Amino acid sequence: MDTRTWLSTLVGIDTTSRNSNLDLIETVRDWLDGQGVQSWLAHNETGNKANLFATLPAADGTVQGGVVLSGHTDVVPVDGQDWDTDPFVLAEKDGRLYGRGTADMKSFIAVSLALVPEFLAMPRKKPIHLAFSYDEEVGCVGAPVMLAELQGRGIKADGCVVGEPTNMQVVVAHKGVNLFNCRVHGKAAHSSLTPQGCNAIEYAARLICRIRDIADAMKAQGPYDQFFDVPFSTMTTNQIKGGIAVNTIPALCEFDYEFRNLPGMPADQIQSQVERYVREELLPRMQAEYADARIDIETGASAPGLQATEEAAITQLARALTTDRTVRKVAYGTEAGLFQSVGIPAVVCGPGDIQQAHKPNEFIELSQLDGCERFLRRLGQSL
Repeated sequence: MDTRTWLSTLVGIDTTSRNSNLDLIETVRDWLDGQGVQSWLAHNETGNKANLFATLPAADGTVQGGVVLSGHTDVVPVDGQDWDTDPFVLAEKDGRLYGRGTADMKSFIAVSLALVPEFLAMPRKKPIHLAFSYDEEVGCVGAPVMLAELQGRGIKADGCVVGEPTNMQVVVAHKGVNLFNCRVHGKAAHSSLTPQGCNAIEYAARLICRIRDIADAMKAQGPYDQFFDVPFSTMTTNQIKGGIAVNTIPALCEFDYEFRNLPGMPADQIQSQVERYVREELLPRMQAEYADARIDIETGASAPGLQATEEAAITQLARALTTDRTVRKVAYGTEAGLFQSVGIPAVVCGPGDIQQAHKPNEFIELSQLDGCERFLRRLGQSL
């Protein structure tokens, strides 16, 4: 199966994050088995999703060390988007291949799989590992399950290439992503009897304004990293709901917020400001009106930032293979920081343009697939 055949197969399996990805994972597993490559799966709690990890041993059978080729199998929804073609049928036009996941990021997986027979034939001194995860798009949920299993099995790697779309340029850093759900519990009352209630929406609004204040302070005061397109940490409230009627004091207001922290800026340094405001200022005011008032903040998905060093072997290898020496850092998150957090140095480098990700008529240039094939082929030859 060549790259295009693999990409057509992968795009044709709807792995929107709300769905199971087992059809895709089992297709890959069975094909690898036919190539003589053993793999193992790490499932989620319900068993309807799985990560896949496979090792292509070195010529002498070595399975430790080497490089991980990492990609996520899930894609974002196409709901409400106006596509010119069926998003789950690969279509070619004017040197581009269209379909959901072509840019983000099934093309990297397709190239990696297409090159497996070549990788196996190479007289490599080090192994190549394949790591395909679930639920990256909803907060990098699957990769930690796989990495825990990886550590439990005692498998070590020298480095990792995460193939998110970078136009085959080397990205050495990205921000962390941290998601939170907040539920503000007040007391319902008829709106004509306001003093008898405790307005959850109004207190949620105070907290949301404080979150904006924290964001404004990070924008004004830093820290900064000018290599990022947004050179400071950001924080936003992105969803909210509350209230049951126009004439009822709301007993509940729920909202979601996130922050994206620069690598090197601890996430708890930001979150502690929210918690301190709740504990020292907001909750005492609420409980003065209603003793049982409370504010619950639940940590959602999170992924650490990436800060690769230029001295790391994987950084030097990626730069040598691409001849790309420019320092690039991106605001979006990837699984690279998770690999780094367990001691596997990582960079981000893959085919396609992030500007095409998540949009209708998502596409990848055929030239990007060719470039990725050259890159990964040379990577295998260098090991």
